[in-house]
Amino acid sequence: MEEISLHALTNRFLEDQSQLDGCLVTLKGWARTNRNNGKIGFIAFNDGSVFPTLQLVYEKEQLDMHEYECCSKVGNGDALIVEGKIVLTPQAKQPYEMHITHLEITAKCSSDYPLQKKRHSFEYLREIPHIRPRANTFMAVFKVRSLLSMAFHEFFQSNDFVYVHTPIVTTNDGEGAGETFVLTTREDGNYEKDFFGKKALINVTGQLHVEQFALAFNKVYTFGPVLRAEPSNTTTHAAEFWMIEPEFMFATLEDNMNLIESCIKYCIRYVMEHGKEEIDFFNQFVDKGLKERLTHILDSSFRRMTYTEAIEILEAHKDQFEIEPYWGIDMAKEHERFLCEKIVAGPVFITDYPKEIKAFYMLQNEDGKTVSACDLLVPGIGELVGGSAREYRYEKLKARMEELNMLESHSLDWYLETRQYGNPPHAGFGIGFERFLMYITGMENIRDVLPFPRTFKNLKL
Repeated sequence: MEEISLHALTNRFLEDQSQLDGCLVTLKGWARTNRNNGKIGFIAFNDGSVFPTLQLVYEKEQLDMHEYECCSKVGNGDALIVEGKIVLTPQAKQPYEMHITHLEITAKCSSDYPLQKKRHSFEYLREIPHIRPRANTFMAVFKVRSLLSMAFHEFFQSNDFVYVHTPIVTTNDGEGAGETFVLTTREDGNYEKDFFGKKALINVTGQLHVEQFALAFNKVYTFGPVLRAEPSNTTTHAAEFWMIEPEFMFATLEDNMNLIESCIKYCIRYVMEHGKEEIDFFNQFVDKGLKERLTHILDSSFRRMTYTEAIEILEAHKDQFEIEPYWGIDMAKEHERFLCEKIVAGPVFITDYPKEIKAFYMLQNEDGKTVSACDLLVPGIGELVGGSAREYRYEKLKARMEELNMLESHSLDWYLETRQYGNPPHAGFGIGFERFLMYITGMENIRDVLPFPRTFKNLKL
């Protein structure tokens, strides 16, 4: 009797169906449902290695009374060790099933188990984050989360990027936004007597630190958690989330946009190829236009449009917006979606934003008003990726930081200093991992793609 996983069974079926038929195997996993008509019963079984369940069949005439009664007592959520024979079922909905010869209930599931045989709302499931990974939707979400993580790593590794772990604790707020959590062991605010001997913050971005490694390795990326103390309760904001942030030297804004387009397409293609069952599930039950939208992205050539051109278009249609557009505004989601959905009908890069609404480290254009930045807008969500060429000129960067009073605390002196040590033109971007995951799955709330959501006024477990 061979112990095997459902994933291995699937692979064996795809390789040679005839060899699988009649195989005697042992499975370990959990019951999803159990229905019995008095003579024959069917258990929906899953071990977590694949998304679809396997049908386990037990027949009264084929088992002794003890075995049959044991199978009949299996409840939703019970942990099982099952022995049986694989039988091909080409005429049925599933390609094969397992006929049980022996079943052991290794752990019973209480009758008050929160996941009963009915559809549960996402709001309800958010109240039980320690249980919800077992629900179909969230099994699919977190499998795709795993696949998408691997896709990013494979893309960057195959393009000679070095993976760097940037710090969680820092002395600066990264982008000058001031939305940071303070890490302290004291209640009096006397940071000189604190653990680090100074005020310590939780990092909001790995970019400033990973840039320093790009000066050694040329092409690097960081992929990890960041925290932002932004008191927002929207469906796209969380206090703790993950970011992918590559940096590469000797690069222009055009190089940056080309890399972004390649990365996005690679990751979507990877998930669609390796998570077919999960994508089919989302397309059927969550977002019926999902596969069409993702395929459209793969088949599209990403357009380019300057911020000034975009504002001119928006101003010509200003009667369609709640927030009136004008040059200098940080575009709202309604503006972004209008541009990519109504004007371009596909993904579009908006470039050359006003420097006043962008981060201090972005390369200043010769017009003195804009920076060499880009945001990728996609239908259905708006902004998906933000990036820029970096200001590599010492005097330009120093003047901008002084203008924003960023050098008074000396916490970013080191960042400015590196501009004097062989720092060439370079570029990079950031992708909010959970927002991209929402886009790929069709899920509408960031709380439903985070394993344990940390949001404003909400901290469970």
